[in-house]
Amino acid sequence: MGGSLAGLLAAHVVAGHADRVTVVERDRFPDGTGSRPGVPQGRHPHVLLQGGQVALESLLPGFLAELRAAGAPRVGMPSDMVMWQNGRWFRRLTATTHIYTGSRVQLEDLVRRRVLANPVISVVEGTDAVGLLGDASRVRGVLLRDRSGGAGAEHRALEADLVVDASGSGTKAPQWLAAIGAETPYEETIDTGLAYASRVYRGRKGVLDGETLGYYVYPGPDQVHGGGALPLEDGSHLVIVSGLRGDEPPTGDDEFETYTKRLQHPLLDRWLEDAEPLSPAFGYRRTANIRRRYDLPGRRPAGFLATGDALCTFNPIYGQGMAIAAMTAVALRGALADRRRTPTTRRVQQVLLAASRQAWDISAGADRKMPGAVGTAVADGPADRVADWYLRRVMERSPGDPVVGRAFRSVLTLSAPVTALFAPPVARAVLFTPPGPTPTEPPATPEEPGG
Repeated sequence: MGGSLAGLLAAHVVAGHADRVTVVERDRFPDGTGSRPGVPQGRHPHVLLQGGQVALESLLPGFLAELRAAGAPRVGMPSDMVMWQNGRWFRRLTATTHIYTGSRVQLEDLVRRRVLANPVISVVEGTDAVGLLGDASRVRGVLLRDRSGGAGAEHRALEADLVVDASGSGTKAPQWLAAIGAETPYEETIDTGLAYASRVYRGRKGVLDGETLGYYVYPGPDQVHGGGALPLEDGSHLVIVSGLRGDEPPTGDDEFETYTKRLQHPLLDRWLEDAEPLSPAFGYRRTANIRRRYDLPGRRPAGFLATGDALCTFNPIYGQGMAIAAMTAVALRGALADRRRTPTTRRVQQVLLAASRQAWDISAGADRKMPGAVGTAVADGPADRVADWYLRRVMERSPGDPVVGRAFRSVLTLSAPVTALFAPPVARAVLFTPPGPTPTEPPATPEEPGG
């Protein structure tokens, strides 16, 4: 259920173990790279983190070459970006990781072409899944309704040995499970009330100059407004601004640009004065972190799995969603191919949740500290407070210390485990070295190697 990245990649993996895989998608896929109504967040910035790149290349060999050939910008971190966090500009050191910042629709179109080329996989478009078939012991398919017939359209059954819910953060699967007598999953939630708005611009001279591809101000407890500009595949930039509950960015054209003045430095505001707007501003407010604990014991049926945002939704401001969709698909592939263990529903669901755990710890851990955060998972314990103390020192040093910065970026981009922050060279710098000097103004050019 669901034809976005998580659903497509899950279908690709399951196709290696099934005679037939059917992707049920409520929208109709666009010709080319048009956006879909079912992906309202598609108009906003998306980044493909390093961990997601590795996963996608593993699933679809040669994919990154296709992405580059399509013009998706490959941005080196921190050399290609001007970045600000916690009152400090980052040194533009030699890149130790790269992200892709092209549009969501471009990346999804490339994945869709590759996945649907498999004759085992078929698609039912313009169709809603409206319920599950089966009972509390086993799910045996889904109930479908053609959207073209309206609310009164007849339902039809699609039988299946396995149903994978990839229908996104608005999934109705918990209610459908309850309707067949199964237990719904416990939901962990953290919601800061963060909202953002985005608009496409074309600058006459780039963001700053030819050596700068993007600009970003990271929000935090002491500076709740964030924003920046990220390059797209057509040479334009997608500008984003964000604020918390009660101070949401407006979507009126003049008001959008005025809102950029809330950032700590006028760099973005100055660039917009000389940039041409190419689109209206679009807002987005569904940014809560939600984790559905299907992995926990309970009366849940065999033959049902949740993945993607239907399993674990992250605040989009951290850019983790596409990477986790791919990394979870890799985890699913490993679980189904493991000859040492029978891939029971609960065991596979535990594997899928584990694949998203680091991203959850990053997103939920940061949002838990934001003023006004609410939810079932906001409270922290003594161990969390110790970890927060250490991570605060990491963040203080990452803008100016090459060793700490490299480790921090590897964890944030999901290309290294959190333990990388405790490697001896990093720990020594974090515990015994004061924060190094950083630029007092936005650095216009990258530093020379070894500088």
